[in-house]
Parts: sequence; C-alpha cells; structure tokens
Amino acid sequence: MNRQLIGYGILLALMLAAPAVLYPVLVMKILCFALFACAFNLLIGFTGLLSFGHAVFLGTAGYVAGHSIKVWGFPPELGLIAAALAAAALGWVIGSLAIRRSGIYFAMITLALAQMMYFFFLQAPFTGGEDGLQDVPRGKLLGFIDLADDYNLYYFVLAVFVFAFWLIHRTIHSPFGQVLKAIRENEARAISLGYDVAKYKLLAFVLSAGLAGLAGATKTLVFRFATLTDAHWHTSGEVVLMTLLGGMGTVFGPVVGAATIVTLQNELADKVGSLVTVIMGAIFVVCVLAFRRGIVGELGALYKKMLGGKG
Repeated sequence: MNRQLIGYGILLALMLAAPAVLYPVLVMKILCFALFACAFNLLIGFTGLLSFGHAVFLGTAGYVAGHSIKVWGFPPELGLIAAALAAAALGWVIGSLAIRRSGIYFAMITLALAQMMYFFFLQAPFTGGEDGLQDVPRGKLLGFIDLADDYNLYYFVLAVFVFAFWLIHRTIHSPFGQVLKAIRENEARAISLGYDVAKYKLLAFVLSAGLAGLAGATKTLVFRFATLTDAHWHTSGEVVLMTLLGGMGTVFGPVVGAATIVTLQNELADKVGSLVTVIMGAIFVVCVLAFRRGIVGELGALYKKMLGGKG
C-alpha cells in the first residue's frame, strides 16, 4: 500500500510539472480522455458490462456544458456540474433499459440508444448541427481565476481528473466495488447471495455515465467547442481500444491507454493522414492477440513473476 501511495505521489508530481516541458493543451486532452477511459473501465473492467454507446455521455455533457456556459452564463464550475448531472440522468434512462438484457444484447441496446441521441444532436438547434457548438468561453473559476490562460486551466483540469480518479479508486475498493466484481465474476452466485444485481448494475452505469460526462464537459472547456464527433460511435470504439490497450480491470491501465492513443494520433495525424485509423486498428489486433491483459496488466504480471522468482 505504501509503495502504491509513493507511486501515485510521483505521478502527481510529474503531472504538476508537465506544463513546463509539454504543450498544456495536449496534456489536458490526454487527461480528458484518460478520465473517459477510467469511467468506461469502471463499467466493463469491474462490472463486466460492455457499452458500445458510451460516447453519448461524453457528447451530451459537452453540449450541456457549452450551452450552459455560453448561453445561460453559468460559471465554468457550475457548467461542469450541470453537464455531469445531465450525463448521469441520461445514464439512468439508458441504463434502466439496457440492463434488462446482458451480453451482446446489452451492448447493442446501448449502441442503438446512443445513435438515436446522435441524430437528435444532429437536428437540435442548440447544438449547431454539423458545425458544432463553437466559441464557448472558458470564463473565470470561482469568479477570479481566468481560465483563458492555458496554465490556469491545466491545473483546474488536473484537479478535476485527480478528484474523479480518486472517486473511481475509492469506489473500486469499497464494499460496493466488491459486489460489482462479484457480479462480473459470477452474476448467478451474486444473485444467490441475495444482492439486487439489477440495482448494482444500474448504479455502476449511472456513475460511469456521470464521470464520462465530466470528461466531456472538461474537454469542451479546454477546446471551447463541442461537436458531433464526441457523440459518434467511433469515439465509443476509441475508448474500448484505450481501455484494452492500457489494461482492462486495472486502475491505472485506462490512463496509460488513453495517453498512448492520444499521443499517437497527435504525432501521426500530420504524417500519415487518414491512415491513422488503419494504424489504430492494427494496434487493437496486436493488443488482443499478443497481450490481452494490456500494457499495465502485462507489466503487473511480469512484476509478480519476478517477485515470485526472488522468493
């Protein structure tokens, strides 16, 4: 436990110093997608529910945050809270319908409902349609911290990420999280022990949706716009890749996966153009075939093997 705390402390120190050596907006983008992947991992990695439409929560919160800040004049912190609550509410609606089924049927229901919301956003007047919701002001945090400055915004985004990561970590290691793991491993056994499995699944879905929404709202604040891409099924596929690449069912795996994918996309976009999608697909195939536990999962297994050898 002490080693884990030391590790988290070192990582936090590196993240605090990151803007000094890296472009702040790129690191903020990584943090937003890392939070999105962590929220998705809470559902698939610790509850065993595969959602193919999780981008709908990212996109919904992005539009709610952008509209509330730009049109209604909300301060940024209130805009993020409203967006996360809106995503959680949508998660409750979609989750209530989806958890009636399991396996591929659950995944297809989430995808179908997410696509319905995508076409709603395409037609709704407040989203800007294909042009997106643009020129969203960053505003002032607590009324006096100007978030138009990239460095001020970076530390706010980092604070949001650290809080959400702590919440996920705390949830996973709580009695509630242990029940979720029991459902993942053997749902029938969890039912036989007297747990209301449907309620636990729905709570996990709502929490995951709310945190994914927080990521989407923060992303809108960083880039000052929200687009249909955030709610598209392709984004749902990307978060699956991030989670699998980093290590599904590990606490820190989705962060590593998100950092890897976002960095590769950023570096390769100008060099190979549309071939980025092909490269991402190749990475997915290699990940599934060669190291199914992901980067963090494989490193963890190697570390345990080394300790076992020493013992």
